[in-house]
Amino acid sequence: MRAPDTVLPLEASGIGFAVGALRILSDVALTIAPGAPTIIIGPNGAGKSVLLRLLHGLLAPTEGEITWAGRNGDAARRQAMVFQRPVLLRRSALANVLYPLRLAGLPAKEREARASHALDLVGLSVLADRPARRLSGGEQQRLALARAAAMRPEVLFLDEPCASLDPGATRAVEEIVAALAAGGTKIVMTTHDLGQARRLAGDVAFLHAGRLREHTPAAAFFAGPATAEAAAFLRGELLPH
Repeated sequence: MRAPDTVLPLEASGIGFAVGALRILSDVALTIAPGAPTIIIGPNGAGKSVLLRLLHGLLAPTEGEITWAGRNGDAARRQAMVFQRPVLLRRSALANVLYPLRLAGLPAKEREARASHALDLVGLSVLADRPARRLSGGEQQRLALARAAAMRPEVLFLDEPCASLDPGATRAVEEIVAALAAGGTKIVMTTHDLGQARRLAGDVAFLHAGRLREHTPAAAFFAGPATAEAAAFLRGELLPH
């Protein structure tokens, strides 16, 4: 039987990242497998966003190696990333979704179908013709998710997608994330919101001081973390850098 066509697992083997004398990550070994969302948590300055950028390929590790399904192959075109503050084009919401599809060389009819479905998924169909930069913060984040989802990535990286949103907008984004995950997209997401991590995570990666302290199923992590640092973090205590 032919093996399924997948870029997962994504494996980080002993990766580190430093800028000059400043070491941000050290000896991180992490496997991202198919399934429910992987949520990366940890205190400010732990290296969460840098780790996400390394996994996505925006940054190159200064130590170690990152591989997709044992090779690098065509993983770049089968993943996407949404940032805390999305960069939107000076055009309509619909045109923002259509643009990367056109760059990918999709036929016009398929571009239109995918864009329409993506806007419907995030609840923005009625705002398709509105200039993207006139949308609210929550709507802009949902548009960024639609733009990414329209590319049908196997893996979607999300960097603190709700950090600046109100509770209603946060709930809307979480529903979209859950729907994408249920549809088979592997979500890898950073958050500072422990409640959000509990609601969304299939497994949790806990970073502290640039090192991966735990990576375990979410239920086990929240029921009883294995390290003192993680336990203190869950209690809301400040951790030393």
